[in-house]
Amino acid sequence: MIRMPLNKNARVAAFSALAAAVMVGAAYAAVPLYDLFCRVTGYGGTTQVAVGEAGAILDREVTVYFDANTNRNLPWSFEPVQRSITVRVGETALAYYTATNNSSQPVTGVATYNVAPYKAATYFSKLECFCFTEQTLQPGESIEMPVLFFVDPLIDEERRMDDVASITLSYTFFESEDGGSASSDAAP
Repeated sequence: MIRMPLNKNARVAAFSALAAAVMVGAAYAAVPLYDLFCRVTGYGGTTQVAVGEAGAILDREVTVYFDANTNRNLPWSFEPVQRSITVRVGETALAYYTATNNSSQPVTGVATYNVAPYKAATYFSKLECFCFTEQTLQPGESIEMPVLFFVDPLIDEERRMDDVASITLSYTFFESEDGGSASSDAAP
């Protein structure tokens, strides 16, 4: 049997430990980096977070459809108050969703969202939203939750967006696992 000098074994062990540490670090960084990537690019229907008003209001109109879903483990009814709104590009609009706890105990839920078509996500900006904020409903309690949004006028400057006449905003509610804030730094 050939024995490697101790310093070569130590180098292999150190390199292996470093590779393992980098892999663990990359695993922890993957979710926040993917979230940042989606927010910047609109990938996967991630909407933009608006920090101010839209600016110019254009003559172009877009119909925004509202979709509501619940995870099968959440004993809630969840639906949009209105199925669609037609808005002018740049115009701020307000829509509502209603949630009702159908169980006999308090339940806390949290919603995620996406926008279709995906290519329109970067132009759909929410000013106020219930997403990523935990909602606790008492047995039989119902609430209305607002979404304040606009379609960014920059959509009109992109030729690949000329065919976008409708956008669907879809939410899915899940039961919260920890009872704390779903994301303290999540966007509206």
